[in-house]
Amino acid sequence: MTYNSCWSTAIRPTILYLAILFSSLMGCSNNYSPLGIEATTQQEVYPVLIRNDENALIQLVVDVKGKEDVLLSLVEFSLEGTDEPNDFESFALFYSGKELQFSPNQTLSALEQTPTKLSFQGNQTLYPGLNVFWLSGRLKSTADLSHKVTVTCTLIETSAGALIPKNQSPLLRRRIGIALRKHNDEGVHTHRIPALTTTPKGTLLCVYDMRRRKSRDLQEDIDIGLSRSTDGGRTWITPQVIMDMGEYEGLPQEQNGCSDPGIIVDTATGEIFCFAVWMWGKPGKHQWGEEGSEPGYQIGKSAQFMMVRSQDDGKTWTKPENLTRKLKKKSWWLFAPSPQTGINLIDGTLVMPTQGRDEKGVTFSSLLVSRDHGASWTVSSPALSGVNECQAVVLGDGSIMLNMRNDHERYRAVYVTKNLGETWYPHPTNRNTLIEPHCNGSLIRFDYQQAGDNKHLLLFSNPRSQKARTHQTIQVSLNDGLTWPSKYHLLLDEGQGRGYPSMTRIDDQHIGIVYEGSQSNLVFEKLSLDELLQR
Repeated sequence: MTYNSCWSTAIRPTILYLAILFSSLMGCSNNYSPLGIEATTQQEVYPVLIRNDENALIQLVVDVKGKEDVLLSLVEFSLEGTDEPNDFESFALFYSGKELQFSPNQTLSALEQTPTKLSFQGNQTLYPGLNVFWLSGRLKSTADLSHKVTVTCTLIETSAGALIPKNQSPLLRRRIGIALRKHNDEGVHTHRIPALTTTPKGTLLCVYDMRRRKSRDLQEDIDIGLSRSTDGGRTWITPQVIMDMGEYEGLPQEQNGCSDPGIIVDTATGEIFCFAVWMWGKPGKHQWGEEGSEPGYQIGKSAQFMMVRSQDDGKTWTKPENLTRKLKKKSWWLFAPSPQTGINLIDGTLVMPTQGRDEKGVTFSSLLVSRDHGASWTVSSPALSGVNECQAVVLGDGSIMLNMRNDHERYRAVYVTKNLGETWYPHPTNRNTLIEPHCNGSLIRFDYQQAGDNKHLLLFSNPRSQKARTHQTIQVSLNDGLTWPSKYHLLLDEGQGRGYPSMTRIDDQHIGIVYEGSQSNLVFEKLSLDELLQR
């Protein structure tokens, strides 16, 4: 598309004034021209991501009502309300014809930019019907994760007249995040199942599945990967593999997969434990399927409970240790870590959420407990049947709440124990408050001070939907999970993703979250306590 010199900067204000004045005289709104053109904009809630080559910021649809083609010569956007326009490295305007899905194929060129205004010029044919455009932006690697982005379309000029598009969605201030792991990063097809934690040195550790050939669950060629950040999530080292079962007993990698990592940091010693489930053989089977894992201990029959450890802040890790015979009951079909983060009790006890299938093959959630800093581990009684992936948190009275994925209903199951899982009782919100689409969730406690008083709150995140893994949301409870007021709901991503989230406390004022989002395999965002409480 070439630059059209007849639409000079000097005469644009006059053209716009005359167009809008004429529309007014004809009794038309400023988003509809007398010659039959409508222009609208639409935005969705999802983050703008560092490392993404393209971020769709706003959709512009020009509807030509007549039967004649029209020429588009100018599109202007405003960045007013964006915290720092200099966070962006570049912008582009794409044309996708009648296609309403983002497509960065045909580019409209000749960009003029001031600090808060973007002008795209040229001649683009608008055909009768819908004509869809997308403003895309690429962030610098140094973009600030606390900044927000606001974009509006302020003007289009066509051969049929000039008009201001109508905004069909609320004005958004979109968050900046990081595409922590993308499809085909380092040759890995898909990254899934994140578990995020913070070490005593303030280092962030995120473990996840590295699904090398395809996106499917076990059995497949899957290793456990680790991303590590020493600056609060601003930058991350190149991922390292911390659990790879290789070609055990001569079988290929795709029959030696390990998956569903759970991680816990001993805050007293600094030692880090990462657990995962390993399957050997069983091609085409699933660890939760009827024949994926069986009663007993035998490798190749029953899925194995594995552990690796680090004593240097996650830099190096031990070889995998098999804990299956120490932890799993022989009659159980499966025992596995929950892909989430464990907790420390005041007395130094380590508590890790776990899951499995009992002697009847029915799923359950439980706790893995160590009272000697990981030298030995014991398994609690199941909290409930018919549940699986779970997250534990300490309540104000010292009891432990277990929040569980519930595949039989569209509500989270919530149980509480006062004796490390020997006995359990339902929480008042059990199966009636927190909705879900059958997906993992994340629950953490955040202690803070307010006016000199010690306080704590609970944060819960999951795809807040009963239909699909959409609307990744963080909720806040100020009363140990009894209520989750809607005024504290923070929507991060309304798009379709795989949905698994994991949260951690970064420092006294911030939390971090990694989730499977609509814009990347794994997305990292950093949020302040003030933002979560809307203070």
